[in-house]
Amino acid sequence: MTDKFDSFVVFAEMRTGSNFLEANLNAFQGINCHGEAFNPHFIGYPNNDPIFGVDLKTRDQDPQQLLNAIKGNTARLSGFRYFHDHDPRVFDAIMSDSRCAKIILTRNPVESYVSWKIAQSTGQWKLTDMKAHKAAQAKFDEREFTAHLNALQQFQVTLLNRLQTSGQTAFYVAYEDLQSVEVMNGLAKYLGVDEVLEGLDKKLKKQNPSPISSKVSNYDDMLSSLARLDRFDLTRTPNFEPRRGPNVPSYVVAAHAPLLFLPLRSGPQKQVLDWLAALDGVTRSDLQTKMTQKNLRQWKRKHPGHRSFTVLRHPILRAHDAFCRHILTTGGGSYTQLRNTMIRRYKMPLPHDGPDAQYDKAAHHTAFAAFLRFLKGNLSGQTALRVDASWCTQAQSLQGFGELTLPDRIIREDDLNAELHALARDVGVDLVPDVGAGEPSQPYGLADIYDDEIEILGADAYMRDYVTFGFTKWR
Repeated sequence: MTDKFDSFVVFAEMRTGSNFLEANLNAFQGINCHGEAFNPHFIGYPNNDPIFGVDLKTRDQDPQQLLNAIKGNTARLSGFRYFHDHDPRVFDAIMSDSRCAKIILTRNPVESYVSWKIAQSTGQWKLTDMKAHKAAQAKFDEREFTAHLNALQQFQVTLLNRLQTSGQTAFYVAYEDLQSVEVMNGLAKYLGVDEVLEGLDKKLKKQNPSPISSKVSNYDDMLSSLARLDRFDLTRTPNFEPRRGPNVPSYVVAAHAPLLFLPLRSGPQKQVLDWLAALDGVTRSDLQTKMTQKNLRQWKRKHPGHRSFTVLRHPILRAHDAFCRHILTTGGGSYTQLRNTMIRRYKMPLPHDGPDAQYDKAAHHTAFAAFLRFLKGNLSGQTALRVDASWCTQAQSLQGFGELTLPDRIIREDDLNAELHALARDVGVDLVPDVGAGEPSQPYGLADIYDDEIEILGADAYMRDYVTFGFTKWR
């Protein structure tokens, strides 16, 4: 604790050099950084002991207790690292506390993404000696990188806005600054610690010092993908251009008809995309996606009379889709880390390796009911896990759309065929195809397990959507 601050937070992300920054902060006698104190999967560091007597279970029940303990340490100025997907329940308390110093560590998003992919491949997240180095190449995935970039952008914009509205300033550190002892000493001075380091901590080594062209197996594909992105999104932090609340790259426009689809995750996206393609006699690959705000504005100008739309799905059916795609399975699309934490922390009765021959309808009912109980707490801000776009309320998603463009029509899934026919005729299309059938959920459909208990639990979790959109019982 100093005259200037009672605590500090390092806002960073994976593979931005936060471990190295922490090591050098801890080299000062008056500073103590306690790792990722609010990581939903562990406290401080994997397999770490409690922080100031607060263990993982206590922190999850009351994160403010750990925050108070860190602030209350009078021996040294204490702090922690906070990433965009850490416990959201403490974010407001951190940002509103002017006695909590804010340090913002940034790195070129392409470099952090490639480093993350290599670490995933090798399993090596830290390096203290080159003899233990594990080499690998990353494979660039455009969709995955876009999601990575959007998450960084949105969090940086949120940070900047909160600092501006509260009249606070932060100490910005770029990845390249980490090798400067002068910057580290300047950071200590900002924190109010009257110490000077003679040299940097050298225990941690840069893991992949070679040029990025040699670290990516499909480097030419990466260059082509990046050429379609606004370069300012990749280089400016925190003032990214454009500032995105809504997820513009997920928007879809028809190949010829002036129609813009704003998808809601875990909705009937495949049906709508197939219909949009059939409407113009093209394939789904001909639909325009991955747009920037600039692309979207240009498209709107070129298509006067355009119409935009989104599709609402019954909250319980949508939750069931998200559950089957991302939580129940262990294959592609599975949120593996969230799944493991749900099993370990929230005692969710999921089959360890995914559904097998013993996983019957009764087991599916039990597991989905447990997921709905989890969602009530998750959507109410009572868990340490993120509220994922796959199961957040549709009301919240629509508010995000409103930051850029509101849909002309909000269509309900039950009326999808009739509404899309009418919408196509509104923009001058006479021959309109029917909407195809949706994909059944695996291994069981909602109809196989739906009963009064599922309805009550779903309505309890999604009361906001039920009230906002007037949803009634699913069946």
